[in-house]
Amino acid sequence: MSSRDTVGNDELAGSGSGGTPEEYGTLYVVGIGPGLPDHMTIKAKRVIESADVVIASSLYQAFLRKDGTLPPEDAVDDDGIATREDGFEQEIVRSTMGRQIELARAAFEYVREGKTVAHVSGGDPSVYGKSDLLFKMAQEEDATDVPLEIVPGLTAALGGAANVGAPLCNDFCTVSLSDKWRGWEEIEEKLRAAAVADFVIVLYNCWRNYEQAVEIVREHRTDDALVAIVNDAGRADAGRNGESEFITTLGEAGDHDEKVSGMGTSLIIGTHETKTWQNDDRTYLVTPRGGRDVENF
Repeated sequence: MSSRDTVGNDELAGSGSGGTPEEYGTLYVVGIGPGLPDHMTIKAKRVIESADVVIASSLYQAFLRKDGTLPPEDAVDDDGIATREDGFEQEIVRSTMGRQIELARAAFEYVREGKTVAHVSGGDPSVYGKSDLLFKMAQEEDATDVPLEIVPGLTAALGGAANVGAPLCNDFCTVSLSDKWRGWEEIEEKLRAAAVADFVIVLYNCWRNYEQAVEIVREHRTDDALVAIVNDAGRADAGRNGESEFITTLGEAGDHDEKVSGMGTSLIIGTHETKTWQNDDRTYLVTPRGGRDVENF
């Protein structure tokens, strides 16, 4: 199998620059945003369609089949080889959390064999995605010969913000509540710093201690600060729990645990400047860019 030249020779094949052998492929870490076609960049789609090997979870494979970015399941044989309508063959590899190290090593070897690899990440690969793991593994495995490129994607902070209006138009930050790799004390410190600095705060991994995170922010922000609870932004009914938005206040956010449904949930915590704005259609959240009047735009 060889890569199809639909992205461009310099973009999709190893060019040999920087000492990389010309016969090598390229390892692309591809962000697909929420996963559905409408929120995936053209480059991400083209890289996945053109790669010799696609590494993706079952959920993302299902998303990518919705518009033919990946071939249908019945086009995949028992060895994981999928044949596209034009006859181009791709190897489809299922990714799981427990196989990340194994799959990184495999990806390096595919590239050394001259194959182009699309390693699929939800959202943006560099926002709590897979980029850092692959760079770390390249270092650990002495894989500095392997070309690595990141294809950005739409992250949950941006997708969720778009669903509720314009809450991120002033300074904002993201904080992950996952304490898998860092202690809760460090997370608390970041939350307090963000609250004191008056950032709009977007919380990821909200199934972990989200009520506790809300209480920490309440120490430095008024209870009437507006909060949006966003589920599965950009996934419509295809997500784990379905796309939804709910606007509440910081003082009441901890009382809505039934709306915090898991990995697809983000919280957007507004500042004293964040307001609701209504038109004849619906209510939005807006955080103005401090001090700007219409005549100064």
